[in-house]
Amino acid sequence: MDQLLAVGADLVAIAVLTFAVYFPRHHRRDLVVAFLGVNIGVLATAMVLGSSTVGAGLGLGLFGVLSIIRLRSDEIAQHELAYYFAALALGLIAGLSGSIDLLSGALMALVVAGLFLGDHPALFRRYRQQTMQLDTAYTDEDALRTHLEGVLGARVVNLVVRHVDLVNDTTLAEVRYARTGPS
Repeated sequence: MDQLLAVGADLVAIAVLTFAVYFPRHHRRDLVVAFLGVNIGVLATAMVLGSSTVGAGLGLGLFGVLSIIRLRSDEIAQHELAYYFAALALGLIAGLSGSIDLLSGALMALVVAGLFLGDHPALFRRYRQQTMQLDTAYTDEDALRTHLEGVLGARVVNLVVRHVDLVNDTTLAEVRYARTGPS
């Protein structure tokens, strides 16, 4: 019965994380499937590893390798990576414990709450980031910053020049900025 409670708690946590937190904010249907599949797969495997003579370290190592392969196979943003690993963590917490006690329940709630708060649209809502290809080769970072602030209508808070092409007269820059008007 304790294992069924652990499975139920995991399914509730991953459902809240995926359908109530992630999807309403980011709308990537393909990652909903990935989060659910990874979570349920990790949960099932962790429960089997937790109840067998095979070491949990071997199972976690295999999941680490599979995660690296998965994450390298398609572009995934940093906030999506956080959801991906939260799905892994929820499955491991529920699966390896085999039952839900106060600590494992609190840890699962903490994972979901951390992403709910850390990825909340109201948190730093004026801040944005973009990679911009400009049709002028800027070798003076101050001039580039001034130009970007005019184009974006925002205060540039971080600027990284990725590439300057003097032949084709282009600049590739990653810019982080704070919008100054209404968000």
